[in-house]
Amino acid sequence: MTEEKSPWVGDQVYDADAGKEGIVSDVKSGTYILREVYSWALTWTAQDPEKLSVTVPREERVKRERKA
Repeated sequence: MTEEKSPWVGDQVYDADAGKEGIVSDVKSGTYILREVYSWALTWTAQDPEKLSVTVPREERVKRERKA
């Protein structure tokens, strides 16, 4: 069994409450601030990290961006 890590800044996540993917841009007092994957135009907050599933860890996102 693998241990799932909590999402953190830079991780791409699926927000079950919002029904969409986003990137964690900040965490303030336990509130996760997410932004659209391909834009900074839309942001939203998530209160429950249990509803966030990491789809692409930050390290992998950075590797992909450097290759592009």
